[in-house]
Amino acid sequence: MKRITKIISLLVLITLVVMQFIRPDKNEAGYESIAYFENETKPNDQIKKILKDNCYDCHSNQTVYPWYAEVAPISYWLSHHVDEGKEHFNVSDWKKYEDKKKDHKLEELIEEVEETEMPLESYTWIHGDLEEHEKELLINWAKELRAQYAIE
Repeated sequence: MKRITKIISLLVLITLVVMQFIRPDKNEAGYESIAYFENETKPNDQIKKILKDNCYDCHSNQTVYPWYAEVAPISYWLSHHVDEGKEHFNVSDWKKYEDKKKDHKLEELIEEVEETEMPLESYTWIHGDLEEHEKELLINWAKELRAQYAIE
């Protein structure tokens, strides 16, 4: 039994070491990837800060990675979160969305923030959660913006 435990431990260690050299792609397109979204939606400085601090890392092609994103398996976990976040809502793709889809994405943003589903709890452990007044600001901004995309 001791021998099997040693072999398993050695295999786990080797796997962790090898994982350090096989890294997931990073999501670092630069600020220009969110410029179109901000130019069209015209968030004020407060909203821009909320979006930058709480949304863009997972919902754009511009992620600011913390130091621990360099360590596998955390790097894989973060990459998965970013990919999943972009799947649901990616401000870097805003230009490609039809008005109906933009309206729907804003509706989802409102729902997720109201129901405290966003930002994810795992994100808030390190980055902190939205304050109530920030949630209100973001929700009100998104509601006003929806009127711009409403289909008559």
